Amino acid sequence: MANSGSNNNDVRPGTTVRGERIIMGIDPGTNIMGYGILRTEGRKAEMLTMGVIDLRKAGDQYLKLGHIFTRVSGIIDSYLPDELAIEAPFFGKNVQSMLKLGRAQGVAIAAAIQRQVPIHEYAPMQIKMALTGNGSASKEQVAYMLRQMLHIPEGDMLPWLDATDGLAAAYCHFIESQRPQSQAHIRSWKDFAQQKGLI
Repeated sequence: MANSGSNNNDVRPGTTVRGERIIMGIDPGTNIMGYGILRTEGRKAEMLTMGVIDLRKAGDQYLKLGHIFTRVSGIIDSYLPDELAIEAPFFGKNVQSMLKLGRAQGVAIAAAIQRQVPIHEYAPMQIKMALTGNGSASKEQVAYMLRQMLHIPEGDMLPWLDATDGLAAAYCHFIESQRPQSQAHIRSWKDFAQQKGLI
């Protein structure tokens, strides 16, 4: 886990100014799940922490889901985020992998909903575009841009790019929420279903 208490960054001029918020970002995973926490105020953002939830030792898929719920709930209780930004699962050819990833994301969302944390979902390409201007950017490029924009000391960077991907989701939401028309947040399963056009 890495921490930084004095890293500030300005977003682009002409955007909407908002008060202090804590934004949690999650990069869903079935073996390693990354997360990052930002404190923002107006157009300033600083990293509070980033880390990973290591699921490799929990061989049973259902134990993994329980571990995700417990750990995400604990992080929420520790940092009390105002909002959660989560990366949407990408569409791959392996149906079983997609199913497992979707379950992992759903459990993380459930933990946030239980604690009344509004949820925002972003596609991987959207997150990459927001940070690098390139929807096909590599994980390494995303990590580099985060380090530059948030002035993260090299010693605070982690070996897992899942952690910076989680932080990137939070930073993407920070940027997008400055725009006049930001995404509507989700406070319940009913809100989620309505936003997705399911009811």
